[in-house]
Amino acid sequence: MMTRREWLRRTLGVAGILALDPRAVWAEAGKLNLITRTIPSTGERLPIVGLGSSATFSQVARTEDVTALRAVLGRMAELGGTVLDTAPAYGASEEVAGRIAQELGIAKQLFWATKLNVARWGGTADPAAARRQLETSSRRIGKPVIDLIQVHNMGDIRTQLPILREYKEKGRVHYIGVTTTFESQYAELTQTMRNEPIDFIGTDYAIDDRHAEETILPLARDRGIAVLVYAPFGRTRLWNRVGGRKLPDWAGEFDAASWAQFFLKYVASHPAVTAITPATSRPTNMADNMGGAMGRLPDAAMKKRMIELVEGLPAA
Repeated sequence: MMTRREWLRRTLGVAGILALDPRAVWAEAGKLNLITRTIPSTGERLPIVGLGSSATFSQVARTEDVTALRAVLGRMAELGGTVLDTAPAYGASEEVAGRIAQELGIAKQLFWATKLNVARWGGTADPAAARRQLETSSRRIGKPVIDLIQVHNMGDIRTQLPILREYKEKGRVHYIGVTTTFESQYAELTQTMRNEPIDFIGTDYAIDDRHAEETILPLARDRGIAVLVYAPFGRTRLWNRVGGRKLPDWAGEFDAASWAQFFLKYVASHPAVTAITPATSRPTNMADNMGGAMGRLPDAAMKKRMIELVEGLPAA
C-alpha cells in the first residue's frame, strides 16, 4: 500500500514541483485563477478547495506537537483557501484549529464550518446539551458569528435542526445544514433537502464513488443548496488504486499536475459542488490540494475519459 507521501517522493519532477507549489503553476501559466463558487442562498463566494480536520489532521491534533497543523493552516490561507471544516466529534481538531487560527491572525478570514450532534447513533438529542456544544464551538472558533453549522450525520434532525434555526435567527450562525457520508442515511438526507429550509449539505463524493451525481447533487442545484464535499480521495482508497502510476499527460489539458488535482478537479467540475474539504496534516499536501482549485476543469468528454482510466485500475 503506497501512501500519498511516498507517491509524491517517487514522482517529484516538474509536475511534482508544480503540485507542491501552486504559485509556481501561476508563474508557469500566467493565467490560472483560483476557482470560487457561489453559496446559492446569499451569493457569497468560496474557494472551491478548503481543508477538512478529520483523519490525519485529527490524529495530529491529539498530540502535543501541532507544528505541522500550524503550517497546514498557514499554507491554505497563504494560497487563498478559506473553508475549514471541523466538528466536535473530531477529537481535538476544532479546539486546536481555533487556537492556531487565532494565533496566526487568520481566524476572521476563514470560513468556519463546524457541526452539531449530541445524539447517539439513532438516538435523541438533549436540547440543553446541544446548546452547550454550540457555545463551546463558538468559544473555540473565536468568532461572534459562526459561518456554518450542520447537523452531523443526520443526528436527531427533529431536535437539532430547529436549534440551529434558532441560532441563525438570533444572528449567532450565518448558514445551517445537515451532513452524512453514510449510504443508509442518503434517503433521509434528500428528504431533508426537499422539506427543510437549509443552506448547506455535506456528503461524500469521489471519481470512483459517484452516487451523489444521481440524486443528491441535482437536488441541491434545484433547491439552491450549497454542497460541501468530503472524502474526495475516497479517504485512502484512490491513493491505493493509483499506486505508483504516472499521471497521464492529458491531465495537463485541465491543468492537473498531480493525482490529487486530478481527483479534486473531477469533483469540482460538477456545478453543484460549492467547496471540497480534503483532510491533511501536511503542508505539502495542502499546497497540492490548492492546486486543484486553479485553472481549467474537465468538460463532459474529459470526465468520461477520467472515469474510464480510474475504472481500469485495480480496486482498492
